Amino acid sequence: MREVRTTSRKDSRSLALDVERIPLHVGYYLAGFADGEGSFHVAFRKRRDYRTMPWKISLCFNVSQRDKAVLEVFQEHLRCGSLRTRSDGVWYFEVNGLEALSNNVVPFFERFGFLSDKKKRDFAKFQRLVALLVEGRHLRREGLREILQIRSDMNDGGAERRKYSDAQILHELGESSEAIR
Repeated sequence: MREVRTTSRKDSRSLALDVERIPLHVGYYLAGFADGEGSFHVAFRKRRDYRTMPWKISLCFNVSQRDKAVLEVFQEHLRCGSLRTRSDGVWYFEVNGLEALSNNVVPFFERFGFLSDKKKRDFAKFQRLVALLVEGRHLRREGLREILQIRSDMNDGGAERRKYSDAQILHELGESSEAIR
């Protein structure tokens, strides 16, 4: 499955989001679209070059669709993120940078919200994860355990789609998986 990157918008102050300037009809449309087609993720990547913590923790908001028109509207109004396509014709809008997630994505969904209880729960957990990373708490063992606890309940558990289990992550730190229970 070969991916091709297309449009990218780097995080910068000149592209900071003023959520009050987004027209209500656009904001609520995008929030509704994300309610059905969007997702919030936390991923762990093994890093041998990290001295104190062998894991890089990455957060991501994404929306996928075959027609990229709506995804371009997301990028325009959230003022961040990138668009990419897969060989099967599916397009993705994704935001990975912590600054853009904290300053653009979180304020957008705080203002426009979700209707479904599931997406409201996942977003609340994602907000907590963003705050943990912004505060730098992910660099300590206690913060890592807290992230694992939050992640365990996101996206209906999602454990079968994870590359690394909680037990594998904690094992790398010399801990038992019982530490997060």
